[in-house]
Amino acid sequence: MKGNKKIGITLAIVGILTALLLLYLMADIYMPTVEGKILDGRPDEAVTVRIVFALLGWVGISAGALWVVVLYGFQNNKDWAWVLGSVAAMAQIVAGFFPMIPPASIGMPFPTIWVFLIAFALWFGMLLIGGVQKKILTLLFFSGIAYVLTFMDGVGAISRYQTVDESFAIGMYGISQMVNWWGAAAWAVFIFAVIKGKSWALPVGIFAASMSIFGGYPVGLTDVIRLGRFSMFLPAPIIGTILLVVLLLPATKKLIENQGGK
Repeated sequence: MKGNKKIGITLAIVGILTALLLLYLMADIYMPTVEGKILDGRPDEAVTVRIVFALLGWVGISAGALWVVVLYGFQNNKDWAWVLGSVAAMAQIVAGFFPMIPPASIGMPFPTIWVFLIAFALWFGMLLIGGVQKKILTLLFFSGIAYVLTFMDGVGAISRYQTVDESFAIGMYGISQMVNWWGAAAWAVFIFAVIKGKSWALPVGIFAASMSIFGGYPVGLTDVIRLGRFSMFLPAPIIGTILLVVLLLPATKKLIENQGGK
């Protein structure tokens, strides 16, 4: 599959169609989800949906335009085509993931699961076309999980910020929110840097993992203290901690360096 132009063209076309699918699905479920959250007694989550659905719609549909560039790249045998394709797929992964959760929580259909699954397959397809090593694929898979979950921590903080009464907790959610979104962006840059074989990939990964830790543990532990139970804010910083340890291992440094020289 490595370097297969025909498969690359096919996947790029699928990516373009996935963006159009996302456009339709997001427009279709946008207001029903907002209204459903209000009827469910969660106006805070209705506000979150209004903000984040629109944001993810912009991201996922813009990825469709990037897929057009990828299509051009594969048609003209450009070496960078699969790299941009992986970036477009990453954008569509996060665009399809969160919009599943709010409607599912109130018993509504969550059709963007198809965008998420297709984008995930496209991402792996681009990496296989690029000839990425299996060990690198494993590292990138868990980095991709950290990317999505860290973004989700930023989304959750928007809702918590609107509903809590404690002064310290409000401040914690407000201050940590964008830290998590910056952390998600750092993970995306790290993944791009690794598959591109950049020498600065490892420092970016250490930064991304640290951002997941600094953004996730404060809100997660605040939730634990407030609610007396495990917080869904915690998986992102826990995975970030594990990945930080992995990234600091000499073997990981050598693995990433070898990817650059593939």
